[in-house]
Amino acid sequence: MIATIRNNPVADSVAMIVVLLMAIGTVFVFSAGANIAQEMDFHKFYSYTGLRQVLFFPLACFVMYGVSRYDYRRLRLSRGISKNITIYLLATSIVLLAVVLIQRFYPIFPSFVPRINQHYRWIKIPLGPIAVSFQPSELAKWAVIFALAGVCDRLGDEIRMFWKRFVPICIAVGFVVALIIVEDFGTAALISLLAFLMLIIAGVKLWHILPSLPIMGVAFYVAVRHSPTRVQRITAFLNPDKWIDTINYQPHQSLIALGSGGLWGKGLGRGICKYGHLPEDTTDFIFAIIGEEMGFVGNAVVILLFIMLVVFGILVIIRCKDPFGRLLASGILLAIAIQAALNIGVVTVVLPTKGIPLPFVSAGGTSMLLSAAAMGVLLNIAKSCAAPPVTQPHAQRMSVEAEAEYEWCGTMESGRYVEQLVP
Repeated sequence: MIATIRNNPVADSVAMIVVLLMAIGTVFVFSAGANIAQEMDFHKFYSYTGLRQVLFFPLACFVMYGVSRYDYRRLRLSRGISKNITIYLLATSIVLLAVVLIQRFYPIFPSFVPRINQHYRWIKIPLGPIAVSFQPSELAKWAVIFALAGVCDRLGDEIRMFWKRFVPICIAVGFVVALIIVEDFGTAALISLLAFLMLIIAGVKLWHILPSLPIMGVAFYVAVRHSPTRVQRITAFLNPDKWIDTINYQPHQSLIALGSGGLWGKGLGRGICKYGHLPEDTTDFIFAIIGEEMGFVGNAVVILLFIMLVVFGILVIIRCKDPFGRLLASGILLAIAIQAALNIGVVTVVLPTKGIPLPFVSAGGTSMLLSAAAMGVLLNIAKSCAAPPVTQPHAQRMSVEAEAEYEWCGTMESGRYVEQLVP
């Protein structure tokens, strides 16, 4: 069902890798969600993390398949801002982020925006006997990527204008980041990094980027200094042998899980760190559970799958002749690759502890469904990159030798991207 792109091995490979990563995540989230102190009650299906992931996996596959059939060119801003779904997604995410931020200072919706792990990051939507949790910052991340790709494509070379184009874009991105950074420092930093990388790919002058880096650095420094938890995490990272019973407990347990797995692991379902020893084992530290139960080989397979995904994604970008498609694919690929690298870096204690999930693998419906939708867009870009068959009315198709003397060239006609063969 997922391999919808015929005669396009690159797109098929991307789809299979993503499905395989989600399948691995579902298996190990189910394993990590085991609880020896409680019997499973199937009447409360949705309250179990592992069972929820089993539900989200096929749903994410369906979402990726459905989005892959949606023409990504409809996301262009050249069709008009009022007709673009990306703008509505960005506006919706800003409103939801504002609601979450207001709850921190004026708790007027305690049941709608609950406090979880000392943070207000989720919106809880009651649906009868169950409640669906939604993370607005995840939507904001993808909305910024899609909107930024559309804006840069519409502006073209005007993106090089500092005061009229570059500064307003930075202000808009900074506004979204400011709404997130109070409650979710990691996602805010990730969005800022992705925005700057996409601007560089879009052709912004480097000397426009450099002056803004100190400003961004000061803003993040202030955000860190005003949060005791963030200061403690950085201090603990710089002193890994201290406070292993308090601040460094989670990184220490992560290393224990990875080390105890050895080369081949203890076996699927036989890990013990998930029984209350390693916090957030189904989400941020699922990679450690994989290492404990499947060993170094299991971790290496997951890393190899992400590397293969990046390689095939780069092939999609190289083959795409549409500037908008190329920039959008770059943003999607950068988001997945950087997030995966950051999560693995945190689990292996190469980076300070931060709540960034492993794409497609960690538990979380919001992250999985939105990431699957983004990969569906990437698949559609890959499908559009494939050269369509050349047909001539009332004539036979040109020979391979004659076609070799031509190349596909993209042009803009009436705000629409058109591909045609030119000598």
